[in-house]
Amino acid sequence: MKEKSVVKGLVLRSTDTKEADQVLTVLTAPMGKLSVVAKGSRSRRSRVAAAAQLLCYSEMVLTESHGWQILSEASTIELFDPLRRDVVLLSLGSYFAELTDAVTFSGMEAGEVLSHLLNALYALGNLRKDPALVKAAFELKLMALTGFEPLVDGCAVCGCPQPEEPMLNVVQGVVHCRRCGTGGGLSMPLTPGGLQAMEHILHGDPKRLYAFRLGEEDLRLLANAAEAYVAAQMERGFRTLDFYKSLSAPLPKDGENGYKW
Repeated sequence: MKEKSVVKGLVLRSTDTKEADQVLTVLTAPMGKLSVVAKGSRSRRSRVAAAAQLLCYSEMVLTESHGWQILSEASTIELFDPLRRDVVLLSLGSYFAELTDAVTFSGMEAGEVLSHLLNALYALGNLRKDPALVKAAFELKLMALTGFEPLVDGCAVCGCPQPEEPMLNVVQGVVHCRRCGTGGGLSMPLTPGGLQAMEHILHGDPKRLYAFRLGEEDLRLLANAAEAYVAAQMERGFRTLDFYKSLSAPLPKDGENGYKW
């Protein structure tokens, strides 16, 4: 008798295979990432077609067969329809999924990460939060949840609890005063308000993650620093991020005066 299990999961990635099948990368709370075969999911008559969509959160009935998890039944919980109606927001949500895929693995306890991703998608589509704010907060908090948390409680060089002209060294993962430097690695400028927001993102109540506001310049620098931090820690780029930036109005890049090596 084939063994069945019931899990709730979000589709991070889908790959078309033979005929009308797909292989889904699904993030679940108790088992981390799973590879799930959705037979016939590309067929219009498929009962699991909706659950096989990217960023769909569903309750799935899985049947193990020859070492594979087969999607036999599914009941959708959240499709994030407001997100799907906006190609720019959908592209940003797709980046969130690709980044989450990069930092999670099979067998890990992923409850916090899954909740974080679901909340970000809801904030983007349903709450219509500022995409730049959601993106920066999502990136930094995801890094913290998966072992890449930057140290932001004061200057890493002089120990000043409120760094003067704060900067984030995205390679070493520390904050420092502009005049102090850290001896190497790319540093991105922040404002005092942006640094305070970063502390809120990393150490505040997760339920109020997006409950802050920043001025335009504060947010611009925070967003640039968060994106650079992800790139430095992951040592790679993301195709979905490139696509999102090609669709949206990109945040202006700092000139040479904005960087410190």
